[in-house]
Amino acid sequence: MDEHEKWMRLALAEADKAEDIGEVPIGAVIVKDGQVIGAAHNRRETDLQATAHAELLAIERACNALGSWRLSDCTLYVTLEPCPMCAGAIVQSRVDRVVYGAADPKAGCAGTLLNLLDEPRFNHRAQVISGCLAEECGERLTSFFRLLRARKKREKLKDLS
Repeated sequence: MDEHEKWMRLALAEADKAEDIGEVPIGAVIVKDGQVIGAAHNRRETDLQATAHAELLAIERACNALGSWRLSDCTLYVTLEPCPMCAGAIVQSRVDRVVYGAADPKAGCAGTLLNLLDEPRFNHRAQVISGCLAEECGERLTSFFRLLRARKKREKLKDLS
């Protein structure tokens, strides 16, 4: 297993924690000098906060661990391509590299819809490595939403009877 897959497996473990509490299974870890300095999973529904994305929570924890808002020399591993909000936080926190699993055709801003992480007009750019364990990351999301739709359909049928 290569280095990126090793850390992405930890991000997938975070995604599992999200799914265990009924959240969309997205996980993130931030690594510096071969050590995890921030790890988190989605908590939007749990915390009732639009900003409780895995990446933002991991960035907050990494900043606390380093005692700095600058995450230079850090790599963020995330199971789903960052959205515009998370991409902005990545740029603002000076993360050097982002490795993501599944592409996000609806909100991906690390190359799918836009690439805010390599926008030359910003004062910082992050290297992007896409597709790390993409199939496994994508399957987690597909499975989660398939089960969610089935549950909602059953509830709707139950309400009609």
